Amino acid sequence: MSVSPVKRQKMESALDQLKHHTTVVADTGDFNAIDEYKPLDATTNPSLILAAAQMPAYQELVDDAVAYGKKLGGSEEEQITNACDKLFVLFGAEILKRIPGRVSTEVDARLSFDKEGMIQRARRLIDLYKEAGIGKDRILIKLSSTWEGIQAGKVLEAEYGIHCNMTLLFSFAQAVACAEAGVTLISPFVGRILDWYVANGDKKTYEPSEDPGVKSVTKIYNYYKKFGYKTIVMGASFRNTGEIKALTGCDYLTISPKLLAELSKEYVKLTPTLSAKEAQACELEKIHLDEKAFRWHHNEDQMAVEKLSDGIRKFAADAIKLERMLK
Repeated sequence: MSVSPVKRQKMESALDQLKHHTTVVADTGDFNAIDEYKPLDATTNPSLILAAAQMPAYQELVDDAVAYGKKLGGSEEEQITNACDKLFVLFGAEILKRIPGRVSTEVDARLSFDKEGMIQRARRLIDLYKEAGIGKDRILIKLSSTWEGIQAGKVLEAEYGIHCNMTLLFSFAQAVACAEAGVTLISPFVGRILDWYVANGDKKTYEPSEDPGVKSVTKIYNYYKKFGYKTIVMGASFRNTGEIKALTGCDYLTISPKLLAELSKEYVKLTPTLSAKEAQACELEKIHLDEKAFRWHHNEDQMAVEKLSDGIRKFAADAIKLERMLK
């Protein structure tokens, strides 16, 4: 439905309307995009940092990270690990100059099944931010939503007051375990769920309300609100603006610059599809998952099993590419 130019002048863009109902987060490591769309928060991951680090504009940050790694010394492997951590923090610190809220910084995906390793790396990142004069209240540490990752998040939140963002979340079991662990925020993926159903089923197109990724986030949101969990639900990994608009009212949505640009040029009326009030009426049963039950329920969801392992492999591959670049 096209909107007349006169009406358009009076009407807010879809992006501006979305911001009334949902906290908009920029899914990027590019500072220019953050300046342009003025999100509250920003999220980064190894893939985004790798892309940004290859831009000439950010060469100085890369040089600073390399110098830091050399200064600390140790084996070449230790120097590269330290340089990578420093690079993530340098990007995070620059992003925080441009947003009022928090930045998400990811722990190496190769630690996804190492609870203690994730806890140590998270604390290291927080220490690096502290050295840069940034308090832990402005950081979300991103961890893979494996059983080990969720338990690492539980310890970091309860014992160290470090806020966690659980990423690569595809199954309802993952969402329930994260809520029970008391983490600050989860990032259930939307587009990657759609990708799987398109690749593995006969149906190739979905209306936004029928999109399997949208339905997954809707169920998680309703469950959290119905049972009073404080964990923030942040829909992530979108393929089109239809998915985003179908989740209007979700706590947070993290959106790529490309889709932020499209939303800023769309003039359609947005109405919230998710609300805490309506969630109370949902027919959902409260469940408790120990490790055995978690592994079983997650394993029953073929899509989630495949997308979680695929996501870990891809983030790990980009972390290796980043290390090669620094080397």
